[in-house]
Amino acid sequence: MEYLFELSDNVVKSSRHVFRRYLFSLIPADQRLVIIKGARGTGKTTLLLQLMQSLETKHYEKIYISLDNIYFLENNLFDVTDWFRKQGGKYLFLDEIHKYPRWAAEIKNIYDHFPELSLFCTGSSALNIHKGEVDLSRRALVFKLNELSIREYLELSSQIQPGKFSLTDILDNHNEISLEILQKIKPLRVFHEYLLNGTYPYFMEGTSFYHERLRAGITTNLETDLPAHENISYHSIIQIKKLLYILSESVPFTPNISELSLKMGIYRDVLLRYLFLLEKSELLYQLRRENKGVSYLSKPEKLYLHNPNIAMALSPLKPDMGNLRETFLLNQLSVNHEVTFPGNGDFLIDDKFTIEAGGKSKSHKQISGVPDSYIAADNIETGSGNKIPIWLFGFLY
Repeated sequence: MEYLFELSDNVVKSSRHVFRRYLFSLIPADQRLVIIKGARGTGKTTLLLQLMQSLETKHYEKIYISLDNIYFLENNLFDVTDWFRKQGGKYLFLDEIHKYPRWAAEIKNIYDHFPELSLFCTGSSALNIHKGEVDLSRRALVFKLNELSIREYLELSSQIQPGKFSLTDILDNHNEISLEILQKIKPLRVFHEYLLNGTYPYFMEGTSFYHERLRAGITTNLETDLPAHENISYHSIIQIKKLLYILSESVPFTPNISELSLKMGIYRDVLLRYLFLLEKSELLYQLRRENKGVSYLSKPEKLYLHNPNIAMALSPLKPDMGNLRETFLLNQLSVNHEVTFPGNGDFLIDDKFTIEAGGKSKSHKQISGVPDSYIAADNIETGSGNKIPIWLFGFLY
């Protein structure tokens, strides 16, 4: 088992990332079980290693283990944890827990049998902590790591560190905030760079094959990560991939479920389940009139891809700019706010604020008379009144 310590040391030594995702400062070190979920490529492993490096403990008190290691084909995690505890270990950092069979049961047993240990885990966005007889929801503190914000994209690409602002700050003080940021960057150029290839940290490894790498990640997500959580056949995975590509040609749009079912050659209930699984895998958003107590069999009002880069990577034609704007806005707002389908406008935020996305000349016609309504406008550096530069919503986290 010393082999695992050697691997841990090698991984930690090779990881020297200065940039930290927004979640880093939000994850407490004094919890017994933390689970970080997120889509493939968002930086979960790097975040886990940074959390490990930030702990001022003795070398033998913490270890990093990737659960896709072939070591676990013949060894189990509980025994490894027991050995680690007996060596004086206190902090266990487990990467890709979804790759380990019966991960939930094993982590529950570790949690219950070894109260002196703290576990920090990462897993795919489709991870289900409530599933079956092993419900970890009462034990685990769960965080979801979203794709990069524009603020993070800037910090990673240019070492520029602009502040982050709350939604109310942006709605009430957008002019002052815009002028402050304008002293540091050209936001319109940055916004369009971000829409093309700025939502995943690996853009730093080069943008020439960025979309190819993104498509490969989506394939792995559907063919490997999703079946680790769902009882799903290979034929169903092929159908889900087909559905995703069909949607990439037309989202965002109001779905006609019967028409889409006919086009796919599948039953309505099966289609709705596939949409649910795409949403769970953070490849799709289903915008509904309300988010509470909704069954996956409920028809969504509108469908969106999860971020603009997915649209760029999957769409055979250049995506419509209006679609990209709405997708961007939904992605950024959903991190800290509840977003639902409004009576007027594009999005209703926290049952209070209505936001309509558009171009520079977008009028207030569609949201006329709607209280607390705003326009998120493209191709403007600063706004006025209730018209706000859309790029500014990239500084929410």
